[in-house]
Amino acid sequence: MTEGASRRAAFTREAPDVRRQALVAAAETVLAREGVGGTSVRAICAEAGVSPGLLRHYFAGVDDLIAAAYEAVGQRIDAALDAALETAGPLKRDRLLAYLAASFAPPVLDERLLAAWIGFWSLVKTKPRMAEIHAASYADFRARLETLLAEAGATDTRAAAIALTATVDGLWLELCLDPRTFGPEAARAILERTIRSWLA
Repeated sequence: MTEGASRRAAFTREAPDVRRQALVAAAETVLAREGVGGTSVRAICAEAGVSPGLLRHYFAGVDDLIAAAYEAVGQRIDAALDAALETAGPLKRDRLLAYLAASFAPPVLDERLLAAWIGFWSLVKTKPRMAEIHAASYADFRARLETLLAEAGATDTRAAAIALTATVDGLWLELCLDPRTFGPEAARAILERTIRSWLA
């Protein structure tokens, strides 16, 4: 096989994944812009610049595609939190705070992400697959958080992880909805005080 033919074969193998990812990104965009009611096969395909037949080639339907978008967004958030840990330094409390406070900085702190996330959340109670993704994602987050809490000296790590997860969600939601009330630094300070109460 010539070098040129090898390049073409590689491109052919990658192209389907690229098209699939384009549909996933389009679903997130449409969901953020139009809400659940406006997120249809036609709207997503128009956003992605593809035919409806292509969506059906990669996904069982729009619900399957939205579920894939929820997973993709969760993976993007996880990557941002992991990146914050990598730059946090060796102190255990600093690592715990960095992991949680990453939710108050880009790319997690993003109005567009909030709009898509509200759409995802609204489907958790009515779509079993969305509920599964939500449960697994939050379980992974709490498990990682429990490890960081234990390393930082907390004892009741399960209760602390639940409380801190709810605190982060609430602060993130309010900060995205109305950043005039408080800013990222205030959210971080609130979180730091909350962490201290669990580590005392």
